Amino acid sequence: MGREIERKFLVRGDGWRTGPAGEAVRQGYLAADVERSVRVRVVENKAFLTVKGKSEGLVRREFEYAIPPEDAAELLDYLCLQPLIQKTRYRREVGGRAWEIDEFAGENKGLILAEVELASPDESVVLPDWVGDEVSHDPRYYNANLARLPFSRW
Repeated sequence: MGREIERKFLVRGDGWRTGPAGEAVRQGYLAADVERSVRVRVVENKAFLTVKGKSEGLVRREFEYAIPPEDAAELLDYLCLQPLIQKTRYRREVGGRAWEIDEFAGENKGLILAEVELASPDESVVLPDWVGDEVSHDPRYYNANLARLPFSRW
């Protein structure tokens, strides 16, 4: 993998809801600061450990590894910072691009974000009509920060 380039937006309306069902996601952070984060994520019955570097504009280093779901459950329950991130992730194809929409639950309930990954930071993208304000450069919307200061406490 090596690097991630993505743009992130608030979602407005329900136009994105038509399509396949979402997947339950449970994730937590073993470490989260400005320079790096180490995340444990369980999606349905698969688990991953992800290390991300500092954001430099829309780009950051990212390395992801599959881990046993039993190990992930123990890490989430006993070692990750609390609260955990709970969300349902939906995938939508729009204009030849894969969009991921996260509908948050728990302490971040009420927040819905859409992300699109790019090949380069200056790549243009056609925005679906359900995409609202861009929050790519607002660190409050990083999942690691939502674990430390949930949306419900803003």
